[in-house]
Amino acid sequence: MTADRLAEVSDLFVVAAVLLYLFSMVGFALELAFGRARSDVAARRAKVPVTVGAAGDGEAAGGAPPAAQEGVEPPSWAPKAGVAALVLGWLGWAANLAAIVTRGLAVDRWPWGNMYEFVVAICFAAVTAFLVTQVRQNVRFLGAFVMITATLGLGFAVKVLYTAAGPVVPALNSYWVAIHVTAAILSSGLFVLAGVAGILYLVRGDGLSRLPSRADLERVAHRAIVLSFPVWTFAVIAGALWADKAWGRYWGWDPKEIWAFITWVAYAAYLHARVTAGWRGRAATIVQLIAFGCLLFNLVGVNIFISGLHSYADVN
Repeated sequence: MTADRLAEVSDLFVVAAVLLYLFSMVGFALELAFGRARSDVAARRAKVPVTVGAAGDGEAAGGAPPAAQEGVEPPSWAPKAGVAALVLGWLGWAANLAAIVTRGLAVDRWPWGNMYEFVVAICFAAVTAFLVTQVRQNVRFLGAFVMITATLGLGFAVKVLYTAAGPVVPALNSYWVAIHVTAAILSSGLFVLAGVAGILYLVRGDGLSRLPSRADLERVAHRAIVLSFPVWTFAVIAGALWADKAWGRYWGWDPKEIWAFITWVAYAAYLHARVTAGWRGRAATIVQLIAFGCLLFNLVGVNIFISGLHSYADVN
């Protein structure tokens, strides 16, 4: 198969991934919308003792009927919609992977030499983080939000960032692409998962909700950041080593270098605050979302809006 044909196939796989992610998002949304509502009362139950006889028949210690706390029995098809959405998510993941592989074969290099390829890879990494987490624990409640993020990301890549398959600037013809950029992509995918969980934490109210408890959302976000932070650290160090090889210095205060370091400091502050100051809940979530905002600006904004040695956006 010729390079041009492989590039066309890659584009088709991206479109297929967008559609599959979109249908997957609908399935997850249906399960979330019609599933069982939950009350975020775990903390209050731990703090408030239950007094025998304090509640009347049919009432819980909090004064609300058990049915109101646990939510109405969901329709039988709601869990099936979630399972179907998970299958569609895996199919979209496979299409996303095929798009990356065929793009790489078409250009005969690592397929993240411009912003289009980079965003496609980050969407793949974010969905991978969600699906792998789902294998270990039930986090289908994040599915609708991760899938819509991936759908919008791929749509943005196709409509705004698309770059025809071809060679890259000489500085990117290096084995460091496989080391530095891959690490940045993997860690970014986990950071996206944490960011989605953090946003849902702030959105969730105290009463009945289709979302899980804040404690569960915070746990998912924290674990994702604990895993991704060392990888991001490695990406920053590898970037400095690549800079020395390419430009003869480890650090030159290029905008991309600055924002990569700002992102590192922000996530380090989040982890440090949890370990030393015991920050939990809303305060810690706000810090990690500030770090997530720094990450997004570093990944996309710097390349598009700020000129520098890392300006490889190639936006048409």
